[in-house]
Amino acid sequence: MFASTLSLALALVPFVSAAVIDVQVGASGLTYSPEAIGANVGDQVVFHFHAKNHTVTQSSFADPCGKLDGGINSGFMPVAANQTDNLPTFTVQVKDTKPIWIYCAQAARTPASHCGAGMVFAINCGADGAPNSFTNFKKSALAVGASLAAAASASATPSSGAYGGGYGGGYGGGSAAPAATDSASAAWTTAAYGGVTIPAAPQATPVTAAVTVGTETWTTTYGSYPGSPDPTPASSTGNVIKVVVGGTGILAFDPPRVDAKPRDTIVFEFHQKNHTVTQSSFDDPCRKLNANGTTGFDSGFMPFSDTSAPFPTFNFTVTDTAPVWAYCRQQLPSSHCGAGMVFAINSDESSGRNFAAFQNVAKALNGTAVAANAPAPTTTTAASAAAAVKVGPISLTLFAAALVGSLVL
Repeated sequence: MFASTLSLALALVPFVSAAVIDVQVGASGLTYSPEAIGANVGDQVVFHFHAKNHTVTQSSFADPCGKLDGGINSGFMPVAANQTDNLPTFTVQVKDTKPIWIYCAQAARTPASHCGAGMVFAINCGADGAPNSFTNFKKSALAVGASLAAAASASATPSSGAYGGGYGGGYGGGSAAPAATDSASAAWTTAAYGGVTIPAAPQATPVTAAVTVGTETWTTTYGSYPGSPDPTPASSTGNVIKVVVGGTGILAFDPPRVDAKPRDTIVFEFHQKNHTVTQSSFDDPCRKLNANGTTGFDSGFMPFSDTSAPFPTFNFTVTDTAPVWAYCRQQLPSSHCGAGMVFAINSDESSGRNFAAFQNVAKALNGTAVAANAPAPTTTTAASAAAAVKVGPISLTLFAAALVGSLVL
């Protein structure tokens, strides 16, 4: 009996010994604090996001400022400059002891790159002096930033050496860097109210293009944004894209965002209980758009009970390639938008104004700013967490004995 109970106690030790390690993101400028940690399998690394708008994005040692395909990515986490509590968090569970390389993707590939300024982080990197040390990783990131700055100060078409000089990993032997943009140098603004810091809107470039679909040809003028789709419709009548609104116990649009071309029709199908789809804006996500002579679309409330049939619908036809932002304006029993019930068409997912950022702004202004996929913030420090679960030879014996006693009694 004693032997089997002791075996059970020892089997439970790995579950008790997992640590929670807190990392502050942007608390003291463009840094992660601490910058590098060691972690065991099963440990949880909880990133706490401070002002202004940062990410936790996995890269590689060879390409410190380039996103690793299929890697860890928190998305952008906008936080108001005056926000000090209920900070959004993102949790990474350590699955093995291999090094994990992280950077902030804000203003990526521009002279304002946070990664290029040294905002990088590592889990289980090599010790100082080792080839894969954190010091070497950060030096590579800073070299990327220096190359981007040099390219921006050179001519509009810099030579390959302006971007690749002094850094050989991950950048294709020195291809030309993108030129600095207004949005990179003035990357921040504030939301319509609440003091929340958000990425500045990109500048649209007027484009006039001849569009041919089948036997039809016409000329269109539209505002082209970074990351905006091709203005050519999929067909003369466009595609039909279905979006489900709500459902039993569901405050969400499904899917929450879509890519669509001009002439495509978005069919919003309303499920339980009583929702709307109402156009808003990125900087004011939970109020109906009414600015600069533009009044946004609004389905009105669409009540639906379990016994109703068929589902009510509302159609919206896409006419441009610009992002479209929308929300549910139901306020009972509390703000659906503030709970994250928002929607986007043609959001640029490679920029700071992506869907996740839009949803976070809605929550920050009208509800909680805690990331939807993260646990509640913890105040446990890395040191205290490690101390709380540390199991040495003596404490292991005491732990096992105590557990045996509790099981026997």
